[in-house]
Amino acid sequence: MNDFGEAAWLALGMLARFDPALLVIVALSLSVSLAAAAAAAAIGFPAGAALAIYRFRGRGTLVLLANALLGLPPVVVGLAFYLLLTRHGAFGRLGLLYTPFAMVLVQTTLAVPIVIAIVHRALAELWSRYGDQFQIQGARPLAAIPHLLVMGRDQVLTAVLAGFGRTISEVGGIIIVGGNIAGATRTMTTAIVLETSKGDLALALALGLVLVSICIAVNGLAFAIADRKRPP
Repeated sequence: MNDFGEAAWLALGMLARFDPALLVIVALSLSVSLAAAAAAAAIGFPAGAALAIYRFRGRGTLVLLANALLGLPPVVVGLAFYLLLTRHGAFGRLGLLYTPFAMVLVQTTLAVPIVIAIVHRALAELWSRYGDQFQIQGARPLAAIPHLLVMGRDQVLTAVLAGFGRTISEVGGIIIVGGNIAGATRTMTTAIVLETSKGDLALALALGLVLVSICIAVNGLAFAIADRKRPP
C-alpha cells in the first residue's frame, strides 16, 4: 500500500472498529511499559530519597551517575541484557530471552535513572527546608522518607509519568531481547517498525496514532502537574 490517504483511511477504520490485532499489540505494549514504570518507581523512590537525605562517601558520584544515565542508549541496554539472557549468558538457563519479562527488564533499566533523578531533586529541596524540623521531632531520616514522598507527591507523580513516557516509546532495546514475536512480544513501537518495512502502512499508522495519543496524554498530565505548582 503506497497511497498515504488510503492508508490513513484504513487506519482510522481499524481504530473505529477496535481491530483485534491492533488491541492485542496495544494491550501488550501497555502492560510491559506499565510494569516497567512500576518497577522503576519501586527502585527509584527509595534510591532517590536516600541520595537526597543521607550523606555518605560517593554520594555525589551516584547523583552524577543517575543524571548521566538519563540519556542511556536503549540499544546498548538491550545488547547487555541479550548477552546476559542468551543461552550461553549468565542467566541463560532461566529462559527469559524473547519474553515480555526481558522487555520489562530493559525498560526498567532505562526508566530508573529518570525516576531517581527527579525524586532526588524534589526530596533534596524538601529535606533542606524541613529536615531540621523532622530531626527536632525525633524522626530518623528513614522514617521521614514516606512523609517527604507525600509532601513531594506532584514531583513524584511526574517522575512516574516521565518513566512511563520513556518506556512506552522505546524500541531499540526491547526488539533485541523481545524478538518482535506476534502475540507474544510485539509492542506498538516494534510493530510500527515491522509493518512499515513490510509496506503495511495502515496498521503502522493506526499504532502510531495510538502511541502519539498516549504520549500526548502523559506529557500533558505531567505539564499540568508542573503548572499547578507555579505561583499565580
